[in-house]
This record gives sequence, structure tokens and C-alpha cells, in this order.
Amino acid sequence: MSFFNAARAGLRGTALALGLGLAVLAGAQPADAFDLKGPPKIAFIYAAAIKDGGWNEAMDAARVKVEEALGVKIATSESIAEESTAFKAAVDLYVKRGYNIIVGTSYGYSDPILEAAKAYPDVAFLNASGTTNGANLESFYARTYEAWYLAGMAAGAVSTSGKVGMLAGFPVSVVNWDVNAFTRGAQAMKPGAESIAIFTNSWWDPVKEGQTSEAMLDQGADVIATNLSAASALNAAEKKGKYAIGYQIDMTAYAPKGILTSVVFRWENYLTPTLKKIIAGGWTPEEYGAFVGINTKTVDLLPFTANVPAEAQARIAETRAAIEAGTFSPFAGPVVKQDGTEAVPAGAVMDDEKLWALDYFVKGVIGTMPAASK
Repeated sequence: MSFFNAARAGLRGTALALGLGLAVLAGAQPADAFDLKGPPKIAFIYAAAIKDGGWNEAMDAARVKVEEALGVKIATSESIAEESTAFKAAVDLYVKRGYNIIVGTSYGYSDPILEAAKAYPDVAFLNASGTTNGANLESFYARTYEAWYLAGMAAGAVSTSGKVGMLAGFPVSVVNWDVNAFTRGAQAMKPGAESIAIFTNSWWDPVKEGQTSEAMLDQGADVIATNLSAASALNAAEKKGKYAIGYQIDMTAYAPKGILTSVVFRWENYLTPTLKKIIAGGWTPEEYGAFVGINTKTVDLLPFTANVPAEAQARIAETRAAIEAGTFSPFAGPVVKQDGTEAVPAGAVMDDEKLWALDYFVKGVIGTMPAASK
């Protein structure tokens, strides 16, 4: 997954939260619906190799599911750079060939895909983890923190040291909320639990991820979770007889003895119904993008292994049901920052604006929050 900087994510969150609120209060009407011209011809554009072991591979698995559900063949382009010229060239080629639905798969495409949507108003555009939206463009992402809270509960349930670890890529909101939710989940099962959080400053670096995992293990962590794509972090935990949690795809094969679960994406659960709406005609993109929860199973957890005690699994299931019902949030107050200041008071819940602007660790995280890149 690619992100240029945290500022953009914060801006999107502000627009999302404020915009949705104003729309409800003012009874705003949606923009004119988009009608697809001609039979659907769909293409997916990837910023890196499809078989990356994580983000792109999860997205491509969804593409296959979408093909099956819609009975269509979807074209793909991989390793298209996250800049305007390269992306525009790929889109231009598809449009010339009659493609009328383009799915981008990267935050880094946010600006280029908006330009393309304006240039081709008769083409429907979707973009995973993007920040831009329009009359024929909808960005989408999942509330990953909901799944990571539950995964944290599993980690807390099995940890004997009271210390767990999580590898992260960059200090952007969609990563920060995963680290914080994971920590709070662990604390829900083991009060006082701590989590070591280390940013690798990369989305894909197997060697560094393995070394970082080993460093966490040396500091006493007995559960290692990765928010990245490589399996080396799980390999390191397995070799030392510790537990692990995977991300994006099923990583069981990389730590078969110690894995607890994997937080996985099933993007087809968003893409299939959305593409059906586009194909049917009368599609109205969400003005501030789609931000779907675990109740849609777009982000989900694999069934827990026997490493997680049955009583813990039952409690986690109850918590999941409460999240899906909207009666519980992983960021229900009080939420206390790492420095001891209160971020969310008791009785309140962190809203989407604050989620998208989240730039701090919560109490119990061991690590330093770097300044976000600009």
C-alpha cells in the first residue's frame, strides 16, 4: 500500500467527517448519477508487482472474485508508477481500447486518478486507499482498526510477557490507528500490556522486517504482528517459538505452529456490489469516499487457531458482534495518548475526522512517533 504523506490522509478525513455531517444536517442531495455507456470493460492498475505477498496480491485475489461474480474478464497493468505521466499513459491506452471502468489500487494514484476522471467523464473510476472523489470517481478504504483491535485481543490473551510487537510502514493515520487499536485490544485482555511499535519506512523490505521482528523478540515481545506484506517477521517469530499475526492475506503457511490469525482484505465485498451498481446505471459515488467496516467483511479476520484459548475466542466474538452492531468502538473513550494527555474522554468515541488525522501513539505503545513526511 502506498501513501505519500499523512497530511493528505488527514485532509481526506476532515472532508469525510465534516462533509458527511453537513450532508445529514442540511439534507443535501447527491450529485447527478453516473450512467455507464456501453457494456462494461474493466481494468485494474497496480503500482507494484501483483504478486507482492500482501497489498497488491490481496487486491488481485479480489479481482479474480469479481471476475467470477460478474462473469467478465478484467485487464491488469502492474508496476505503474505513482505519478501523473505514467498513470495517465496507462489510462489513455485502456480508454482507447474501449475500457470504461478503471480501478486504481494505490493512495499514490489519488491525484492522477482525479485528473483522469476529469479527462474522461464517461469512464467510472474507483481507487483503493485514495483521497480524491468526484462525479465519476470514488475512493475506498476499510476500517482496518476494527479488525486489529480484535487481533490485539488475541495477542493479549496468549502473551505471557505482557509485551507484544507490531511492525509498521510509515507514520500515517491508517497505520497509526492499526497500531493503537492493536495495543488497546491487547490491553483489553491483559491490562497493562505494552506493544513495541517500529516503523520500517518501507512497505516491502523482507530483510529489514525480519531483523526488526528479531529486535522486538529480543526486547521481550512474545507475539509479533505485521502491518506489512513480507512474511519474514512471522518467520522470525516462528523460529523462536513465539506467536504471530499476519496481514493482508492468509499468512498461516509462514508460521504454521505459532500463528494466531491474519487480518485480511476481501476487497471483492466492496468491489462486486459497487461495480454492479455502476454497470446497472444510476451509480452515485460517495461524495467523500467509501469507508467500510468489518461488518462488510471487506477487512476481516481468519478463524483463530487453537493457539487462542476458547474462552478468549468467545470474548473476541462478543466484541466483534458489538462492533458490527455499532455499540462498541475500539476508540471509545477514554483514549489516552502515550504522553498521558487525554485524546478522547470517557463516554465519547473518536470520530472519523480524528481518525484520519491520528498522529500519535496511545498509552502502552513503546516507540517514538516520527514526524509525518510532508
